[in-house]
Amino acid sequence: MYDNNSSTINIEPWFIPLDILMIICLIFVIIPVLIFLLIILIDRTCHTVPMMLVANSCLAQFILGSDRLVITLSALNNDLKQIQYQNSFCIVGGYLTYVSCAVLNYSFLLQALHRYILVIYPTRLFWQRLQNQAYLIGLSWIYAFIFPIAFIFTGDITYNVDNQICQIPLRLSVQLNFVAFSVYILPIVSTLLIYWRLVRYVNEINRRSTSVNTISRAQRELKMFRRTVILLLILFVIDFPYALFMFMSFFNQAPKYHFRIAFIFIDFALACVMIVLFQFTDPLKKLIMKKLSLRSETVVPVLA
Repeated sequence: MYDNNSSTINIEPWFIPLDILMIICLIFVIIPVLIFLLIILIDRTCHTVPMMLVANSCLAQFILGSDRLVITLSALNNDLKQIQYQNSFCIVGGYLTYVSCAVLNYSFLLQALHRYILVIYPTRLFWQRLQNQAYLIGLSWIYAFIFPIAFIFTGDITYNVDNQICQIPLRLSVQLNFVAFSVYILPIVSTLLIYWRLVRYVNEINRRSTSVNTISRAQRELKMFRRTVILLLILFVIDFPYALFMFMSFFNQAPKYHFRIAFIFIDFALACVMIVLFQFTDPLKKLIMKKLSLRSETVVPVLA
């Protein structure tokens, strides 16, 4: 049953396959990340600062993937019925998209900051404590939930009929610029600057007469840091269509179905990040492979 706000619209033939493809990508994100979170929560060997930061990224991916799945299922339902209909979750779903994207990007920034402190200030244990990292994670979540909440009450997040989604319209506006800065520019640029500073530091200690242990530790942390930057760059590169459409809207009108096109890249990026995150998180990968190996080696007795 739909209210009087629903009406019939024309549906392009590629809408349905695109919706289904996005749903498959999002399911591929949600199920593995939920498994990762359960393993990190249950296994005591994963109760470390680096794994807590990884769990923070996984939780952000889970919320973003779940939010996108509900939005896409609603869009698929409307496309199948060839109607436009703004359900009660639409505005909240748009708000949660901004929140979870911000938390995900800032989670990579926190990982980068932790690696930077381990290398540059190894004796300052205050910043390496589990409680202090938890405080930073909490602050990032609080900021992510607060900064876009005003858009709900000001009506900036609106229902886009052509794309069956609630977002801030792509046009030259203070609101859109603020979102772009808060969600993407600030965390990504900050992470890259930290990486650049860390690379310079490692090169400097390689040229100086420094102990082998110090150089080895710095290079090991730089390797882990480089993995974080790769994850962030995957999101940045694959999310480029959204940024391109945003830039186009400042000077001209973006394509009619810009959100549909942009979000398929975003959903695909989440799936790629899920694979790379598993590959780069050595403790988690070793633990899962160990469990799978134990299961495969289990001998099932056969009754004669």
